[in-house]
This record gives sequence, structure tokens and C-alpha cells, in this order.
Amino acid sequence: MTDPESDLARDIAACTLCRSRFAATATAHAPRPVVWFRPGARLLIAGQAPGMRVHLSGRPFDDPSGDRLRDWLGLSPDEFYDRDRVAIVPMAFCFPGYDAKGADLPPPAVCARTWHGQVMAGLGQISLRILVGGHAHRWHLGHRRPVTQTVADWRVQAPGVFPLPHPSWRNTAWLRKNPWFAADVLPELRAAVRRVMDD
Repeated sequence: MTDPESDLARDIAACTLCRSRFAATATAHAPRPVVWFRPGARLLIAGQAPGMRVHLSGRPFDDPSGDRLRDWLGLSPDEFYDRDRVAIVPMAFCFPGYDAKGADLPPPAVCARTWHGQVMAGLGQISLRILVGGHAHRWHLGHRRPVTQTVADWRVQAPGVFPLPHPSWRNTAWLRKNPWFAADVLPELRAAVRRVMDD
């Protein structure tokens, strides 16, 4: 879904930079950028890339990962998808396809190089940045530290920044191994999200 008033959103929605790359994957799919942001939003969710279910629906985090993320944030679906308040900007706007083992391929770097800086400049003043997964951590924080270390150091990030693990079911074991995330990070995250959403 795009904002009809945004030239940038329309340009991203029409992007075919990775057409040949996606055609060579096991799914042999065409690009379908999932664009969900509007200037003036106060909360940024910077993710990795859409999965297959999101590719099919055209709605970001329209899958079990999204259910888990909304629970972490304490947001209802209506709040989460309110583009006047929430910008959802992945490091790649299209589903990248699967590798030989059936796992999602990483987001193509050309997408972030082409679009991410423009989107961030166009959004304006963001009050709270939620960085979901290592690819978003690296771009927004400018370092290549392990995800666990980055999330564990959430208190020392810049004000208004929460690095999170990816909410995929594949990280369920990580969540069990790191109970401090649910005990310490999530209450603070939900409180910060609520302050921004209710402002």
C-alpha cells in the first residue's frame, strides 16, 4: 500500500532493480515492493525484508512474525498499520526469495543503497526507532556487532532507539536462551512505544 501523495513511495512501488535476481531464485518471483510509510510518522519500524506471505498480501508483517512483533510492541493491528503514526521501512522492500535450504535470502544491498537514505530523509523527525534484526542494526547503528550483543546493550543506544532480534519463529530458541529480553527489554519497549503513540 502506498501513499498516493508521495512520489518516492510511487517510485519504490514501481522498482524492478532486482527482477533478474529474483527470477533466478527457487520461487522465480517478480519484484513486488511492499511500501508502508508516510512523512510525519513518529515511530519507525526498520525491518529486514518481506517474507513470502507478505509478498503475496502486500501488507508488511502480515504473518506470525508480525503477530509476535505487535505483541512485543504492545500495539493492536489498527495502531501498527496506522501510517500517520507508524512507518514500516525494511532494508529491502521486496521478498528476496529462498536459499537452497528454504530459508529467506538476505535483503539485497542494492535496495538499501538506492532507497533507504531517501526514505529516512523524507520521513522527517522520528521519535522512536525500532530496529528489527541484524541488517537494520548495521544500517542504522553503523556497526557489525552480533545481534545478541546489540540487543543486550539496548540501554546504551542513542535515545529513542531499540534494537530487537527478528521476531521469526526461528528465534524462539534465542528467546528461551535469553530470558532477560522479555523480562527487561519488553516492558521498557512497550512503555516507550505507548508514549510515542499517545503523544
